[in-house]
Amino acid sequence: MMRFVIFIKYFLEFCIFKIILFLLQLFSKKVSLKIISNSFLYLGKLSKYNQIAKENCKIVFPYLNEIEVTKIINNSWKNLGFNLFELTYLDKIVKDRNAIEIKGQDILQKIKIENFPVIFFSIHSSNWEVCVPILDHNDFDIGAIYRHINNNFFDRYIYKKRIQSLKSKKSFYTPKGKISAKEIIEGVINNKNIFLLVDQKDSAGTAINFFGKKVKTQTGFLKIARKYNLKLVPMKNIRLPNNKFQITFEEPLEHNNNKVSDEKKMIEINNIIEKWIREDPNHWFWQHKRFN
Repeated sequence: MMRFVIFIKYFLEFCIFKIILFLLQLFSKKVSLKIISNSFLYLGKLSKYNQIAKENCKIVFPYLNEIEVTKIINNSWKNLGFNLFELTYLDKIVKDRNAIEIKGQDILQKIKIENFPVIFFSIHSSNWEVCVPILDHNDFDIGAIYRHINNNFFDRYIYKKRIQSLKSKKSFYTPKGKISAKEIIEGVINNKNIFLLVDQKDSAGTAINFFGKKVKTQTGFLKIARKYNLKLVPMKNIRLPNNKFQITFEEPLEHNNNKVSDEKKMIEINNIIEKWIREDPNHWFWQHKRFN
């Protein structure tokens, strides 16, 4: 009985979502983005996650006052609204050369010349959904791990939009778990690259310092990097004015020194993503229980 109730709940939520998308088609893209971003802001401020976001923000920026913290979190809610609506035309965003500025092309070119798999990593900032298709459209075969959404209707919808945005049939998405680990390793063996978002909590992870707090952090990918001698490529993603994007590929890290532990390498990675978040706090996903 409970499963049936949950099924109906998820189905109704998805129906409401589809109705909203249908109504937004009556407006221009610019107006639709404004409507959905402000709706996310209004509903987000009423939810328990608004307080979680504020508490997270105060850990990172303890010197900011309440007004400044609120401004950052409000912008974060709007960014989530942008992301949701942009997912509906993700394939068009990726194909639009004016929508995404790419910096660090020399680093990408060097990786192509070396012709050896790497691990690209980024965070839940700006619209993180553009990262995998951008790599794919730049001729990198990519295997990306994602977290399964409880609502299967939304999960299937998002997965479909992700797949539609890819150019190569060799690139793939795999849900986090035992199957994903197997598929990722098989991908590396077959000369495919990996993409990961490394800023969220991993309950089964290792306690690593992040903004001065010991938090559960995924480090499994570092074991793969060490075993297969894969470079780690930072992929910074920021949202520009007019909802355009800038992706910067930074100098790769290596993890082939047996004297450097996975924990120490993860601290180095955390230092990089901490810098990204401090530079552009308005578009990070603060609503996640990162420090709990």
